[in-house]
Amino acid sequence: MEVALRNALPTTSPVKPKDREVFKAVIIEDEEKGMANLKNLLAQYCPEIKLIGDARSVKEGVDLISELSLEVEVAFLDINLPDGQVFQLLKELSPINFEVVFVTAFEEYAIKACEYSSIGYIVKPIDPDLLRETVERVISKRNSQINNRLEIFNAYYNNPNAFKKMSVSALDGIYFINIADIIRLEADDNYTHIFMIGGERMTASKTIKSYEELLAPFNFYRVHKRHIINLNYMRKFVKGDGGYLIMDDSIKIEVSRRRRPAFMEQMRRLQEGI
Repeated sequence: MEVALRNALPTTSPVKPKDREVFKAVIIEDEEKGMANLKNLLAQYCPEIKLIGDARSVKEGVDLISELSLEVEVAFLDINLPDGQVFQLLKELSPINFEVVFVTAFEEYAIKACEYSSIGYIVKPIDPDLLRETVERVISKRNSQINNRLEIFNAYYNNPNAFKKMSVSALDGIYFINIADIIRLEADDNYTHIFMIGGERMTASKTIKSYEELLAPFNFYRVHKRHIINLNYMRKFVKGDGGYLIMDDSIKIEVSRRRRPAFMEQMRRLQEGI
């Protein structure tokens, strides 16, 4: 454990406001500039995060977190490290009991996998405001089935073409759902109501805009500023009165005038099997 002990930082902390909860964190990052930059940004914008250690490789990271054991609450993890990808670290430590924030250059599959699994991520170069938002989201759902969320992350990251499930960070917890079971989504300010087959409904703490691109590959379509539908659950399209849909759950969904031409083109493509 020599490496872990060398990189572990003192756990004593300066006096902080009594109403501020502190979350102990580690950083696994191999680039010195990247490590220093993230430390500075966390100190400046996320005072509730207290760094207790850092490492620069998969092996050092495993040793460090194993030594710190239950103290670690959040880990900021660069995906690509000198001796492999950080997923190897998570596999060796599994099951884990801390939240994860992936730190990555723009990598489409990794970002999409984070979105589907409700796992935090920040993209290099790091935007301070987005870092702050990510940290707030992550610490608000700490200890919320992180191993199940990582399983969904790995499923998409390793085989996006066979991906079937996603996690939904809702007001009352985290749900793990089959994408094919979603009938429709409805916007409610900064929240989104998700309606499932069988009548189940959950309220996600994300805007409907964030689901528009996420679900597009699975035959979902935004027909109105407030509505995204699963095209597999359309029962009927009524052309009169500006145009509206009747879904399999018997709910009428308006098709906005602005989106109607594009929607009709989508219907044509479906009918022709394009």
